[in-house]
Amino acid sequence: MTEASFPTLCDNLIQHGWSQHNLFLTHELSAILASECRTLHTANMLSVARVGGHQQVGLHTQLRSDQIAWLEAGQSLVCDAYLVMMEQLRVYLNQSLYLGLDNYETHFSFYSPGASYSKHLDRFHNDDARVISVVIYLNENWCIEQGGALRLHPHQLPTLDIAPIACRMVVFLSAEMLHEVLPATRDRMSLTGWFRRRLSP
Repeated sequence: MTEASFPTLCDNLIQHGWSQHNLFLTHELSAILASECRTLHTANMLSVARVGGHQQVGLHTQLRSDQIAWLEAGQSLVCDAYLVMMEQLRVYLNQSLYLGLDNYETHFSFYSPGASYSKHLDRFHNDDARVISVVIYLNENWCIEQGGALRLHPHQLPTLDIAPIACRMVVFLSAEMLHEVLPATRDRMSLTGWFRRRLSP
């Protein structure tokens, strides 16, 4: 995805609350990121994901059963390249939509066969820092029959299932878009992140 596509992304967010872009990553970059995620999984360096924010965080495997590893600047060249791309998008979103986005946080998500995430919003009740959610998929040769779709629940509209195909990016408004992750029959990998605004002291 080039910066020429950024206006379309912004227009979609304004009009629909979400946007999909099928070639945000190159296949080469997606494959290297997928390899890094799988290496972390093999080395048992992923953590069981938790639900909630701040004091309310908890382990609820009946609601969410993926494993995660947060990305930090400097952990690898490929992760740094990805973070640079997201910084460019953050700047553009601020210039175009005046959202006051201060930072971007992101983690690898690894769903083993059968793992899922029940319907939810990404903004916490006690923390409204998350403004825009971002999901980028790392799954080459994915078939729709393998499941694992991101199911969006737009307000007063039919649900929409988006297959987790490599290089595809989906963005949506964190406080408004109900969504869930359906179980798959194979390992499912993604980068999940949020553009955040600075909280008032």
